Amino acid sequence: MGLRVAIIFGTRPQIIKTAPVIQEALKRRLDVEVIHTGQHYDYKLSQIFFKEFRLPEPKVNLEVGSGSHAYQTGEIMLRLERHLVENTYSLMLIPGDTNSALAGALTSVKLGIPVAHIEAGARCYDMGMAEEINRRLIDHCSKLLFAPTPNCKKNLEKESVTGEIHLTGDTMYDVFLKFKDKADRSNILERLELSDREYGLLTLHRAENVDDPIRLGSILKGIQEAKTKIIFPIHPRTANRLREFNIPLNQSKIKPIEPVGYIDMLKLLK
Repeated sequence: MGLRVAIIFGTRPQIIKTAPVIQEALKRRLDVEVIHTGQHYDYKLSQIFFKEFRLPEPKVNLEVGSGSHAYQTGEIMLRLERHLVENTYSLMLIPGDTNSALAGALTSVKLGIPVAHIEAGARCYDMGMAEEINRRLIDHCSKLLFAPTPNCKKNLEKESVTGEIHLTGDTMYDVFLKFKDKADRSNILERLELSDREYGLLTLHRAENVDDPIRLGSILKGIQEAKTKIIFPIHPRTANRLREFNIPLNQSKIKPIEPVGYIDMLKLLK
């Protein structure tokens, strides 16, 4: 049997990171299958990216949904193990540092499947951050480590990881270069009536910012003091917390909108 590669992800940044890799693999007619954990299950957080990047549908969706770090990691491992036992892969490609990434890496290596890590060596040195824990553990059980920057490569060398380190560049930047011109064709500014107006753009979804009602309220209070209109593509997690904590948005200052796709977000940023 030839090389058979599985790519596992569950969040929109992971889909973006792997899009150019999947497209190149398909161009070379490699045997590649996508495993979606379902960590992000909302259409605007997942399916729209498959459509924009023209990616193949996942071989399987583990449908884990939301939950605590322990729940997501453990449940993904249990469900993924069943799939991996029934399907043979030569390599598991892991992008990023999410719970999906950690669960994918641990399950694979324990079943003897080599792991390759995209975005290896990224460090923030804050061990209170779940992603920092995840990325360190993934790096130290990976056979192939694809470092996006020379600094990431140095971090891996300093930690004496046992896998092979390759300086590859950043696949997120590859996606940006490919889609930056397509963003000009987006009509989101017209849809939001922003064509001739100055505005700010807000994203707010990290657990440490939105799961604490005092911090979330303080952030929004500061944002609402801005002199320009703020466009806020609101993450489902944040929307749930605003309702749960009964925190109102001053909609004369902040315009909440549904999460947007990659191309529309590029247009808003430009």
